[in-house]
Amino acid sequence: MLRVSIVTTCYNREATIGEAIRSVMRQNYPRIEHIVVDGASKDNSLAVIKACNSPRITKLISERDHGCYEALNKGLRAATGDIVGWLHSDDTFFSQHVIEDVVRVFERTGCDMVYANGLFVSEKNHAWVLRDWQSGFYSDKAIANGWLPLHTTCFVREEILRRYGYYREDYEISADSEWLIRVMYQTPISIQYLNQYVVIMAYGGLSTSFGKTFKRWREDLGIYYQHDISPRTALVKKVLSKIPQFFKAPFVKLPYAYKRHLNSEKASREEAERLRKQQEYEAQIEKLNQDSNDY
Repeated sequence: MLRVSIVTTCYNREATIGEAIRSVMRQNYPRIEHIVVDGASKDNSLAVIKACNSPRITKLISERDHGCYEALNKGLRAATGDIVGWLHSDDTFFSQHVIEDVVRVFERTGCDMVYANGLFVSEKNHAWVLRDWQSGFYSDKAIANGWLPLHTTCFVREEILRRYGYYREDYEISADSEWLIRVMYQTPISIQYLNQYVVIMAYGGLSTSFGKTFKRWREDLGIYYQHDISPRTALVKKVLSKIPQFFKAPFVKLPYAYKRHLNSEKASREEAERLRKQQEYEAQIEKLNQDSNDY
């Protein structure tokens, strides 16, 4: 039975990291290791992670880093599974069967990589679907025209990471796109498309932040140029290909189990707020005691 490593990075995500961890805990596939990398969060993220008490977290790293891609690389290097996947700290798996379904594709086809579909929901209301990302079938021509699968729907064999390398940490936003092109474009690896949803992502991360749009485009143009892809053609078609995702989104029905777990997410936020207030109270008491000692 294949062992699956899931890497989650976190920085100041006390309100959402708990549900991401519980999403991994709910998976019905037995052989999962969860590696969580916290970038020395200044809020109560670390306390929330520990409070989840997940038996699947085999490694918890909490130290400062220079961005999400350095943190992801730390997690990837710590992975011991046959297959490696990603789950961001404000995302959840679509259902409890995701890992089981992905592994079944690897076992049936012997492929090196599997990608699938994903949904984006509102950062403030996770029951509101904003984008329906149905990846479709892969080809080198599609990549040259700006197509890529949604990064967090991808699962790869561990030897692919060793063969093609990890994320380039000199990119702030588009290192995931560069890595996907490096691995998928004009390479001999075997790739399979799983035509089902595997992840629900909160809108507003680095790759979807409107404020970072122009920087992301500049990075994308440089990446296309490095990989001998027509930069302007690819970027324009990439942007245009995203538009239908917004129009399809209102017709998507979220699974009942996901909606039910939104209540758990709300409880997690409330617990994070309670921990924050408790921490502030204890800090005040400590300061008062220190002031008393000074007198």
